[in-house]
Amino acid sequence: MSTAHRFLLDIPDLWDTVDLSGEELSRTRAKALATTDDPREKARINDMFRQGREVSRAARRHGALLAAGTATLYGDDLFMAYGMVFAVTTPEGSELTLPVLSAQLGISSANGTAPKDRVIASAKVPHVGTVARVTGTETTRLTADIDVELLTMHTMMPVPGRADDFLVVTLASPNLPLKNEVYDLFDAITGTFRFLTEEGEPLAPVARAS
Repeated sequence: MSTAHRFLLDIPDLWDTVDLSGEELSRTRAKALATTDDPREKARINDMFRQGREVSRAARRHGALLAAGTATLYGDDLFMAYGMVFAVTTPEGSELTLPVLSAQLGISSANGTAPKDRVIASAKVPHVGTVARVTGTETTRLTADIDVELLTMHTMMPVPGRADDFLVVTLASPNLPLKNEVYDLFDAITGTFRFLTEEGEPLAPVARAS
């Protein structure tokens, strides 16, 4: 069996690799604040960008292989979303099955519980095959007294040629009213994921029991 040497994930044109310095995020925040004089709207914008800073910090802390995001103005509306890819190795003597995923993914960091709308299911990724996926509205703790809700999607990608290794594609957005549209977008982004050989050729989908 061929072994994966790297991966590719197609990021939408309006998304950028996360600038961990925070400079680009600050510039976009200033533009967003300039669009309104409403104190409540300014507070909402500040809250959303605070989430963006925390996502950037989380990417750095957890050693993300890829971190990207967008803060895009559509008229008077702001759309924010983030994506990260993490490497996961199955602990020796255990299997990364759906019950194990249920215990590990999609848990709200603010209270350690699973969201009421969490769904654990399988999904089809064209260049990978059938994979496990967890979706739900997770509550994330930003500070000691501030929690935020994020629409999240975690998709497990089994690494070809390395039975115990997976890459987790995690996507999140605070735009809760756009739930259906957000999940459709996340599914489309995740669907572009593929593993590549050392020569840069895409690998065939992996058949692995879940």
